[in-house]
Amino acid sequence: MQFNSFSDFINMGGYGFYVWLSFGATALILTFLLISSKAGHQQIINQIAKRKQREDKLRQARELRKQQNEQQNKALNEVTE
Repeated sequence: MQFNSFSDFINMGGYGFYVWLSFGATALILTFLLISSKAGHQQIINQIAKRKQREDKLRQARELRKQQNEQQNKALNEVTE
């Protein structure tokens, strides 16, 4: 389809309202999907970081408990000898 003027291009042979409405709706939906995807990605990154912090805390607590148990066992061994 060839247009003689910009006004004819905007009018789209009488279907301009529907054509531009569909383009606008598509652009709006794609923008929403992009923003939603980025927000979801950031949320997952934050969840992973929190999980890693929890796991690090648990690992440190286990190591501390292990060291304390070793010290107690060592002290008990010294007392019983």
